[in-house]
Amino acid sequence: MQERRIRADAIPGHVAIIMDGNGRWAERRGLDRIHGHRAGIESVRAAVRAAHELGVGVLTLYAFSTENWSRPKGEVDALMGLLEHYLEAEIDELHRNGIRLRAMGRLERLPEAARAKLDDAIARTRDNAEMTVVFALSYGGRTEIVDAARRLARDVEQGKLDAESIDEKTFASYLYEPEIPDPDLLIRTGGDARVSNFLLWQIAYSELHVTDVMWPDFRKSHLVDAIGEFQQRERRYGLTSEQVRIGTPRPGS
Repeated sequence: MQERRIRADAIPGHVAIIMDGNGRWAERRGLDRIHGHRAGIESVRAAVRAAHELGVGVLTLYAFSTENWSRPKGEVDALMGLLEHYLEAEIDELHRNGIRLRAMGRLERLPEAARAKLDDAIARTRDNAEMTVVFALSYGGRTEIVDAARRLARDVEQGKLDAESIDEKTFASYLYEPEIPDPDLLIRTGGDARVSNFLLWQIAYSELHVTDVMWPDFRKSHLVDAIGEFQQRERRYGLTSEQVRIGTPRPGS
C-alpha cells in the first residue's frame, strides 16, 4: 500500500497517544491479555521510530495510568516487567538517535527495579535534543492538576507566590513537565472516543484523531494517516477563520 503523502512543513510538534486496545487485541485471538501488552511493545518501537523519521519534536505515550494500579496484580507485574524490558532493549537506539527520554506521573509508585531502569535511561539521554519521548507512567490528568494545585498552594502559603498573580501560565508551570509544549495532536487507538484522564490541562486545544486500529497493530502508516488528517484542519483557538488567515495572535500567546 502506498504511503499517504503529508507536508513536511506542517508536522505537529507534539503528538500524544492513548495506546488502547492491547487487551481486546489479545482476547480476540484467544490469548491472555498480557500477550496484547507484549505485542504493544513493538508498536511503541514503531511509533517512536516513525515519529523520529517524520520530524515530530515530542511524542508522549500514555503507558500506565493511576487507574491501572487497580488491575490484577499479575497483569500489573507483567506491565512493569515489560517497561523494564523496553528500557533495556531500546535505550541504546534512543540514545544513538539523539532522543531524550522523560517520564511523568506519580513515579514514586513504580517498583524499585522499574524506577531504577527508568531513572538510568532518563539520566543517560538527558542531553539529547533531536526528539523527546515522554512516558506517562502512574499518570492521571486529574491527579496531575491536584498535585500542581498542592504545590502552588504551598508556595502561596510560604509567601513565595502572590495568589492574585496566578494565571494560566503560572499554573501550568506547576505541572509535571512544564517545559514540554502542549500536544498539537492527540491520537487514540482502539476506537473509543474519550480522553481517559490524559493530559486534561494540556489538550485544551489539541486536535483529536480516533482510530479503530488496536494498539498492537499501530504502525507508521497509521501515524501518517493521523498527521495527514491533522494537516487538513484549521486550528482557530477560538478565533474566526478570517482572524487566523490574517495572523491574529491567538489568545494567551
